[in-house]
Amino acid sequence: MLAPESTNPLQSNAELLVETRDMSLVFGRQTVLNRISISIPRGQTLAIIGESGCGKTMLLKSLVGLLKPTLGKIFFDGVDIHSLGDVELTKMRRRFGFVFQNAALFDSMTIGENVAFPMDQHGVPKGKNAQTLILDRLAEVGLPDAVVSKRPAQLSGGMRKRVGLARALILEPDLILYDEPTTGLDPIMSDVINELIMRTRRKYPVTSVMVTHDMLSAKKVADRIIMLYPFSRLIKGESQVIFDGTPDEIENTTDRRVRQFVRGEAGERLMEMRAARSESIGPGDLDTLKHFDARGEE
Repeated sequence: MLAPESTNPLQSNAELLVETRDMSLVFGRQTVLNRISISIPRGQTLAIIGESGCGKTMLLKSLVGLLKPTLGKIFFDGVDIHSLGDVELTKMRRRFGFVFQNAALFDSMTIGENVAFPMDQHGVPKGKNAQTLILDRLAEVGLPDAVVSKRPAQLSGGMRKRVGLARALILEPDLILYDEPTTGLDPIMSDVINELIMRTRRKYPVTSVMVTHDMLSAKKVADRIIMLYPFSRLIKGESQVIFDGTPDEIENTTDRRVRQFVRGEAGERLMEMRAARSESIGPGDLDTLKHFDARGEE
């Protein structure tokens, strides 16, 4: 099996918090993730990049037990999470924080109730006051006390993202997972979110895993970047992790697929789209491909 381009030195001689061993995820005849083996040291911020459909979010959900792998194992702090019963897994999830792509706030709840939701499920941390924790977490993400009584619909997209981060932090988790945290935000608000993620890492002993298409965010926030590639387009025996290294290393990558993704270049994907239409294509798709074909040939 071919190895990814780089092995990150941050992985060596460090205590692991998360580890996947030959993890595969298959739905029917479709293989989404194939034999993924990743080790994430405690305290590291890892960015997972890759084009749409390569399995990034599926991997993220698998790490916290929301999806069970078809094959392989996932370990959190040395424990195989899928060997746990429902009660034990629920208790372990208290150590996870999840920032969803679109904040995923409950529209029927106030902001205060949204932030408090993990405490409703797992209990208020011992020796803490729930209302104080809510206000403290909102302050940490730059939101005033006045938002507590508001509904999500009354806030901007950037404010809702920050509420989602406050909710993820409420129980001071060991692991925070971010699913496209800057999607739909303008460049300034995207950088606000990046700064908050970095501030969180400095304030808390937290390990972070971020799925993103935003290369500016990945290079600014992450200690380490891995890139997944769609399983269906790999050559036989090739690892689905086609890059594993630091932000500096990805700038000098020799893998054309990684380079094209980082630079936002269509590259060979355009030729693949043209080739695909000769095999199986519907009438509606043909018009789409013509738009990209400079010759306009059928």
